[in-house]
Amino acid sequence: MNFPSKLIEDAVTEISRLPGIGKKTALRLALHLLKQNEAVTEALSLALTRMREEIRYCKICHNISDQDECSICKSHRRDKATICVVEDIRDVLAIENTNQYQGLYHVLGGVISPIQGIGPEELNFATLMDRISGGGVSEVILALSATMEGDTTAFYLSKRLKESGVKVSSIARGIPVGGELEFTDEVTLGRSILTRINYSQE
Repeated sequence: MNFPSKLIEDAVTEISRLPGIGKKTALRLALHLLKQNEAVTEALSLALTRMREEIRYCKICHNISDQDECSICKSHRRDKATICVVEDIRDVLAIENTNQYQGLYHVLGGVISPIQGIGPEELNFATLMDRISGGGVSEVILALSATMEGDTTAFYLSKRLKESGVKVSSIARGIPVGGELEFTDEVTLGRSILTRINYSQE
C-alpha cells in the first residue's frame, strides 16, 4: 500500500496493530480522524493516554477499576457469598451484560497452559484462596471457557477448593466446546449462569 504521507503511513501502521483491524480499515480510521476537528483527535488521544496511565486493577478480584476496589466489589447490592471465577476481564463484561448474575467475581488472568509455560503460580489463585479462607463465601462458580486449558484449570481449582467446604459449581454447557465466553450470545451465557451445575471431577 502506497501512502502520500509518512505521517499517514505511521498512523496506519500503529492503528493496524489493534486486533481485528487491517491496513485498509486502519487507513479509513486515520483519514476519518484527519477530517475531524482537532479537538476530537485530542480527546481520543487523551482518553487513551489516561486509560493506559491511570487504570488500576481491583486489589480484591483483579477486575479493571478506577480505584483500588472495583465498583462490583464495593457494591452493597451484590451477593458476597458467591464468587464467579473467570479467565479474563472480558468474561466479566460478558456475564455482566446478561443481567443474570448478582454475585462477585475473581479474575484469574489466564488459564493453566503447560505448553505456554503458564502454571498456577502465574495466575491469581492465591488471592482467591485468601478470599475463601477469610470466610463468608458459600459458592464458587467456575465460568471458564470450554477448552482443554479451561477444563484443566477448573479441575485444578476444584481440587484446591475441595477442602474449603464451599460449594463448587460450573456454568452449564450451553457454551459450545472450544468456545470463548466473550463471543457467546448474552441469552445463552445468561442461561448458563442460571442453570449452573455442581462441578464434578469425574
